[in-house]
Amino acid sequence: LQEDLGDLFNAKPAGKNGKKAEGSSGSSFFTWFMVLALLGVWTSVAVVWFGLVDYDDVLAKAKEFRYNISEVLQGKLGAYDADGDGDFDVEDAKVLLGLTKDGANENSESLEEVLDILAEEGSDWFYGFLAFLYDVITPFEKVLEEEEEVVETEEAQVEEPVEVAEELEEKESQGEAQTVEVEPEPEADPEAYAEPEVEPEVEPEVEPEVEPEVEPEVEVEPEAEAELEAEVELETEAEPELEVEAEPEAEAEPEAEAEPVYEGETSLRWIEINSKKKKPKLLNKFDKTIKAEIDAAEKLRKKGKVEDAMRAFEALVEKYPGSPRCRYGKAQSEDDLAEKMRSNDILQRAINTYREAAELPGAPADLVKIALKRRAERQQFLGRMRSALATLEKLVQIFPEDTSLKNDLGVGYLLLGDNKSAKKVYEKVLAEAPEDGFAKVHYGFILKSENKIAESIPFLREGLESGDPGTDDGRFYFHLGDALQRVGDDSAYKWYELGHQRGHFASVWQRSLYNVDGLRAQPWWTPKETGYTDLVKTLERNWRTIRDEALAVMDATSGLFLPEDENLREKGEWGQFTLWQQGRKVDKSCQSVPKTCALMERYPEATGCKRGQIKYSVMHPGTHVWPHTGPTNCRLRMHLGLVIPSQGCRIRCTNETRAWEEGKVLIFDDSFEHEVWQEADRYRLIFIVDVWHPELTQYQRKTLSPI
Repeated sequence: LQEDLGDLFNAKPAGKNGKKAEGSSGSSFFTWFMVLALLGVWTSVAVVWFGLVDYDDVLAKAKEFRYNISEVLQGKLGAYDADGDGDFDVEDAKVLLGLTKDGANENSESLEEVLDILAEEGSDWFYGFLAFLYDVITPFEKVLEEEEEVVETEEAQVEEPVEVAEELEEKESQGEAQTVEVEPEPEADPEAYAEPEVEPEVEPEVEPEVEPEVEPEVEVEPEAEAELEAEVELETEAEPELEVEAEPEAEAEPEAEAEPVYEGETSLRWIEINSKKKKPKLLNKFDKTIKAEIDAAEKLRKKGKVEDAMRAFEALVEKYPGSPRCRYGKAQSEDDLAEKMRSNDILQRAINTYREAAELPGAPADLVKIALKRRAERQQFLGRMRSALATLEKLVQIFPEDTSLKNDLGVGYLLLGDNKSAKKVYEKVLAEAPEDGFAKVHYGFILKSENKIAESIPFLREGLESGDPGTDDGRFYFHLGDALQRVGDDSAYKWYELGHQRGHFASVWQRSLYNVDGLRAQPWWTPKETGYTDLVKTLERNWRTIRDEALAVMDATSGLFLPEDENLREKGEWGQFTLWQQGRKVDKSCQSVPKTCALMERYPEATGCKRGQIKYSVMHPGTHVWPHTGPTNCRLRMHLGLVIPSQGCRIRCTNETRAWEEGKVLIFDDSFEHEVWQEADRYRLIFIVDVWHPELTQYQRKTLSPI
């Protein structure tokens, strides 16, 4: 029988277009029908006449344990693992038989060897082969249906993230469920590590329900021109999830890190793909025995039936309290429900359940890693940076050989603002893996934040050139170009151009990272173009009042003008005195300049601009501000000249340079590259007013996160 089967398997299979391959004889369907008929007769005789096994019992086991061929067989059949999941199962058999898109006639020799092994193992042959038959004799359309189900699953997974604050002012309580209210984000720091964001282009018809904002008092700091802190999304792989009736597979990376598309086809394509990314093993021995129940619950979750999935996994956890996979499924369902309900309380429950799943005895290593990584990510999402850091440190302790976890730990320190600890982590990573591109770009980022400009360049450049996951990030193109500009290297614009081509920058000149697409973009604006002519007229009519109040503050104490601390100066002195920041009035400052603040209260396009400031700026002789760009394209910047020397003060935006005039307003878009020189013999004083970009809708102005 084995020889006959071998001859049949050597026949050429049908092509993908449904036509019979050249040189094949007879109908493919007829061939399989005959094979299955012969096998059915043979096994029926063996079972009924010789009483070798209990037929009903075997079929029942086959249905429940379709993937569980005996351990004895697994030891010998592991070499024929076709899908890279570490064992031989029905899916592997389908590949060898040519029943999937990866199958090919080249697999016939391997199949004959598998049949030889099955024949040698006595009773194990009957159980294993009948389990195999049960899957094979189901309609062949099943393969196609599974693929369609995966497509539906992926579509169902597209969900909008919950808008939650990045930083919390209240102390964290590890392990305790608590409600985290939405808070405005802190003022940006150009050397701070944060995730860039892309704002929605279109105004939705219905505003989503969000938790009420809490506006804590913040300490006013100078404006950040380069880097912002936004909603934190940890740069880790997305969670792998269990496909129905298949081993769990990792979801696609959010930043174009999916498996490459291969041109053409070869019989080894599946080997190439699976050798790069092995599927995680989330089931221990016990969980494999209840896999059908887990699959049923997981199918609900995949189809977006979040509440039903939650109930299903809660029931499984109650029924099998020691099952790590059931507990992990419950955590995922809570995670999904938190996003759907926009509930931080439910999200905290998910965070706790991820920990429980990882701590259960017998939890597979892959499940422990995935659960704790997701836990850290969600903790960061809630702004609980220290708790997330503790989770990441635990991961590194459990998996000391995993370089990617150390990289994640470094990011955790950066998000806390602990650059010193992050630097030590990346030094260790680079000592172990000198070519790790992710560690290189982050180490270069840290060096640049320490003003070690020249030292940072090779790490940033080599990290970007590596193409490693997590390196194709606008921040690194931004900082590499900036570092090159500061050492006088014109190749900076090559990297800016590459960043533009990669979609990180709107153009070589306009390099802001926190943008709303589709807004009119030009470096210089006229009052009429902005539509804010009334504001401009008010500023120009009252410029002396605004100036005199500033001079009084300067005379009383220079301490109210805080020095620029964003590392934007090559040399010189530059101070600022802020009245509004992130759309919030600084009452203490306004007490010193009451008339100016009273004038500004009439213009919500300025006082309500959450992505800007209203402030005085004084620059002393001998100051040069490096070429730089602001953080967002959502604002325009007005400069009112108050004290302007006759010569020596100028500002360049893109390739056009202008000078200030006392009592006159200049308007430019500071998301474009600009540079300032103060080469006069006395100080220069201006009044800076940021306003919303005129094309932003009222809904966008209300809902955009503060900067």
